[in-house]
Amino acid sequence: MTKLLKKAIAATEKLSEAEQDTIATMILEELADDERWEQSFAHSKKQLSILAKEALEESKAGRTKPLLMK
Repeated sequence: MTKLLKKAIAATEKLSEAEQDTIATMILEELADDERWEQSFAHSKKQLSILAKEALEESKAGRTKPLLMK
Protein backbone atom coordinates (compact mmCIF):
# COMPACT_ATOMS: atom_id res chain seq x y z
CA MET A 1 0.00 0.00 0.00
CA THR A 2 1.33 3.43 -0.88
CA LYS A 3 1.98 6.15 1.66
CA LEU A 4 -0.76 8.30 0.16
CA LEU A 5 -3.33 5.52 0.41
CA LYS A 6 -2.29 4.83 4.00
CA LYS A 7 -2.76 8.53 4.76
CA ALA A 8 -6.22 8.49 3.18
CA ILE A 9 -7.22 5.38 5.14
CA ALA A 10 -5.97 6.95 8.37
CA ALA A 11 -8.03 10.06 7.66
CA THR A 12 -11.16 8.03 6.99
CA GLU A 13 -10.72 6.14 10.26
CA LYS A 14 -11.51 9.41 12.04
CA LEU A 15 -14.89 9.69 10.31
CA SER A 16 -18.20 8.28 11.47
CA GLU A 17 -19.13 4.76 10.48
CA ALA A 18 -21.68 6.07 7.98
CA GLU A 19 -19.10 8.37 6.34
CA GLN A 20 -16.59 5.53 6.19
CA ASP A 21 -19.19 3.31 4.50
CA THR A 22 -19.97 6.07 2.01
CA ILE A 23 -16.30 6.45 1.08
CA ALA A 24 -15.83 2.68 0.90
CA THR A 25 -18.82 2.40 -1.42
CA MET A 26 -17.46 5.16 -3.65
CA ILE A 27 -14.06 3.45 -3.90
CA LEU A 28 -15.55 0.03 -4.62
CA GLU A 29 -17.88 1.46 -7.27
CA GLU A 30 -14.98 3.28 -8.93
CA LEU A 31 -12.92 0.10 -9.02
CA ALA A 32 -15.86 -1.83 -10.48
CA ASP A 33 -16.36 0.88 -13.13
CA ASP A 34 -12.68 0.70 -14.06
CA GLU A 35 -12.96 -3.07 -14.44
CA ARG A 36 -16.04 -2.74 -16.67
CA TRP A 37 -14.22 -0.22 -18.88
CA GLU A 38 -11.22 -2.54 -19.14
CA GLN A 39 -13.46 -5.44 -20.14
CA SER A 40 -15.33 -3.30 -22.66
CA PHE A 41 -12.18 -2.08 -24.35
CA ALA A 42 -10.41 -5.43 -24.17
CA HIS A 43 -12.87 -6.71 -26.74
CA SER A 44 -12.47 -3.71 -29.01
CA LYS A 45 -8.70 -3.11 -28.86
CA LYS A 46 -8.07 -5.18 -31.99
CA GLN A 47 -10.81 -3.37 -33.92
CA LEU A 48 -9.57 0.04 -32.72
CA SER A 49 -6.07 -0.88 -33.85
CA ILE A 50 -7.36 -1.86 -37.30
CA LEU A 51 -9.34 1.38 -37.62
CA ALA A 52 -6.33 3.47 -36.53
CA LYS A 53 -4.12 1.74 -39.09
CA GLU A 54 -6.70 2.38 -41.82
CA ALA A 55 -6.97 6.04 -40.83
CA LEU A 56 -3.20 6.49 -40.96
CA GLU A 57 -3.03 4.83 -44.37
CA GLU A 58 -5.82 7.06 -45.69
CA SER A 59 -4.06 10.13 -44.31
CA LYS A 60 -0.74 9.17 -45.90
CA ALA A 61 -2.54 8.59 -49.21
CA GLY A 62 -4.12 12.05 -49.01
CA ARG A 63 -7.67 10.74 -48.75
CA THR A 64 -8.53 12.69 -45.60
CA LYS A 65 -9.80 16.20 -44.97
CA PRO A 66 -8.63 18.51 -42.18
CA LEU A 67 -10.96 18.94 -39.23
CA LEU A 68 -12.49 22.38 -38.97
CA MET A 69 -12.25 23.34 -35.31
CA LYS A 70 -14.39 26.22 -34.10
